[in-house]
Amino acid sequence: MTDKKKRWYVVHAYSGCENNVKQALVERIHRDGLDEKFGDILIPTEEVVELRAGQKRKSERKFFPGYVLVEMEMDDQTWHMVKSIPKVLGFIGGTSDKPAPISPSEAETILRRVQDGSDKPKPKVLFEMGEVVRVIDGPFADFNGVVEEVNYEKNRLRVAVLIFGRSTPVELQFDQVEKG
Repeated sequence: MTDKKKRWYVVHAYSGCENNVKQALVERIHRDGLDEKFGDILIPTEEVVELRAGQKRKSERKFFPGYVLVEMEMDDQTWHMVKSIPKVLGFIGGTSDKPAPISPSEAETILRRVQDGSDKPKPKVLFEMGEVVRVIDGPFADFNGVVEEVNYEKNRLRVAVLIFGRSTPVELQFDQVEKG
């Protein structure tokens, strides 16, 4: 059950400082005894997978860099407290002195994306059909080619490489190519 008074607001923070802002908010909320006026504080991230040296490595990627989602009851006290946190630039939406919450459907979309991102990690580098890539490993190293097919399940792609003036399809792993 969600509290009707609490809504989701988007706080604009210096990019790269989202975790510091979240930590400072959590500490300040507890110190000022405002726990009942705040809900979740979220940095929207999704899990990504990259292949490095043949090993799958998972990491997190922020999909809204520079933004922290804060579930809160908006009043003068909470507004001033959030604005006073170092590295906070302000709220997004509404006016500077009367921020607007995001709609429940927007909040739901973001929360679902965060959940889906941890259930089904995305590849860190996305390849597109027709994109030119450079082969950096294997027998075709230093050749350029055009992406013909991408298989994210197997972390492989088929690249048309020009060998002796002829286009030859080659199967490669994601870590054997770099974007051209």
